[in-house]
Amino acid sequence: MKYRSDDEIVELSLERLQGRLQYSFSDQNLLLHALTHRSKGNNNNERLEFLGDSVLGFIVAEWLYKNFPEISEGKLSRMRSVIVRRDTLVDIARDLDFSAELRLGSGELKSGGFNRDSILANTLEALIGAIYLDSGVEECRRFVFAHFGGKMRDLDPGEVYKDPKSRLQEYLQKMGQALPAYEIKNVAGQAHAQQFEVACYVPGNDEPFIGQGSSRRIAEQAAARAAFNALSHK
Repeated sequence: MKYRSDDEIVELSLERLQGRLQYSFSDQNLLLHALTHRSKGNNNNERLEFLGDSVLGFIVAEWLYKNFPEISEGKLSRMRSVIVRRDTLVDIARDLDFSAELRLGSGELKSGGFNRDSILANTLEALIGAIYLDSGVEECRRFVFAHFGGKMRDLDPGEVYKDPKSRLQEYLQKMGQALPAYEIKNVAGQAHAQQFEVACYVPGNDEPFIGQGSSRRIAEQAAARAAFNALSHK
C-alpha cells in the first residue's frame, strides 16, 4: 500500500476545495493566504478579507443597480445588506465546506474556531479577495453569481428589508407594547476572538430571547431576530 505524504494530502484537499469553489487558483499561495486566520501569525487573511468585502459589495451593488432601475438608493442599500450580511456569508461558507482547510493557530483549533461563524464569513470574503487578485473582477463576478446568485434572485423589491432590531421595535410599537431591553449575559474567548451572549427582554415574556455573535451588535441582532420570529408567529 502506498501512503500519501502530508504535502500530497494538503494538495489533494485544496484541489477538492477548488472543485467546490468552482474556481482553480493560478497562484496557490493566494488560496493558502486566504485560508490563514490571524491566530496563525502575521501573514494572515485580514487584508484579503478587507479587499473581498469591498469587491463583493461592489458586485452586488452593480447587479442591483442594473436589475432594479426604479428602486431608490436607500432600498438598494437595504437589499444589498441582505446579501453581504454575515448570516448570508455563513450559509454560503458552510455550503462550500472549507472548514477542514482553514489554517488556524493552536488556540483556535482547540476552541473550535474551524466552526465559528465569524471565521467562516471572514474567510469567504478573503477567498473573494484572493480570486480578484488571481484573476480580476470578471472571475469574481462569476464566483459571486455561482454561489450568491440564488439569494440575489430571491430578493423581493416589494419587501421592506430592515435589521432585526428595527423590525422587532416596529412590531412591538404596532402592538402597543414597550420597547425591548438588551443585556450582555456573557463574553467568552480571547480578545481577538470573543463571543458575546446577549439577552433580549420583551415586556410580557417571562424568559428572555438569547442571541450570540462575535460582537455585541451581532449578538443583539441575533437575539432580536429570535424575539421577532417567536412573537410574530404566535
